[in-house]
Amino acid sequence: MKKRSILLCSMLVCTLFACGPRNNNSDGQTLYSGEISIAVDESLRPIMERELQVYQVNYPEATINPIYCNEVEAVNLLLKDSVRLVIANRRLTEDELASFHSRKFFPESIRLAVGGIALITNKENPDTVISVRQFKDILTGKITEWKQLNESSKLGKLQVVFDNPNSGTIRYAIDSICRGEKLTGELKALKLNDQVIDYVAKTPEAIGVIGVDWVGNSNDSTRLSFNEAVNVMGVTHSINPSAENCVWPYQAYLALRTYPLTHDIFVLINDPRGALPTGLLTFLTSDKGQRIILKSGLVPATQPVNIRPVTVKDE
Repeated sequence: MKKRSILLCSMLVCTLFACGPRNNNSDGQTLYSGEISIAVDESLRPIMERELQVYQVNYPEATINPIYCNEVEAVNLLLKDSVRLVIANRRLTEDELASFHSRKFFPESIRLAVGGIALITNKENPDTVISVRQFKDILTGKITEWKQLNESSKLGKLQVVFDNPNSGTIRYAIDSICRGEKLTGELKALKLNDQVIDYVAKTPEAIGVIGVDWVGNSNDSTRLSFNEAVNVMGVTHSINPSAENCVWPYQAYLALRTYPLTHDIFVLINDPRGALPTGLLTFLTSDKGQRIILKSGLVPATQPVNIRPVTVKDE
């Protein structure tokens, strides 16, 4: 039995705009009543399902219809004014802002949480560590066999599986990992994050790329264990990955940004009337909304957090 030190996040009590004035507009909406649709990057579906469940209890006169889709579709819905609020893994780009400004709209990109990308492998695969450079070489086709990562591996060809060809995870891989280098044509894209988990759980040669929000163990209130159907890989910037220099996507390492595949999560909002979308944004960034994020295993962006060490025993 060995002991491993892991950091645990907790949030300080702080109240932020739990309620606000109920301004009326021509659509009959107020900050906390009416009906709207929002678009949500599918990789963030677990956290938004929790947020909306609590929100609807607190504001029964408001109806929020979430559209769970890939990142490209979500932002396009905002650009077309089909929705006024999007939850995504990035800010609006300069070109997207210019498009809004040309129509006299002035949307905002507001940090909601800190999340990241998780790499998962089959439970039968003994390889559970990887470097950022190796991940890049896999994505660009320089590494195609498990033996290139571990000479003693008995597995054959690597199968890399993403959630969706237009997802935020693929965009992150292109922008932040490959940095301009072309992705190999051997990558496999499914549709949903839970499909990636199922595929990897059944395929020893597979490595899945999904949102961190999907790998948490819902039965563990300490947020110090992962989905038991798969292995979650440790990642390092070091050239030679090992259990000692790798970091796993535990909540505190996301908060400290020592996990190499960490990124921010944003609310993209275009609500010139200051109606129900603004009311939802206020809830999401309030103490209550941010506590839901904390309990989910992600890191609140608008509330302070404490980070403290916790010792975990590994059998």
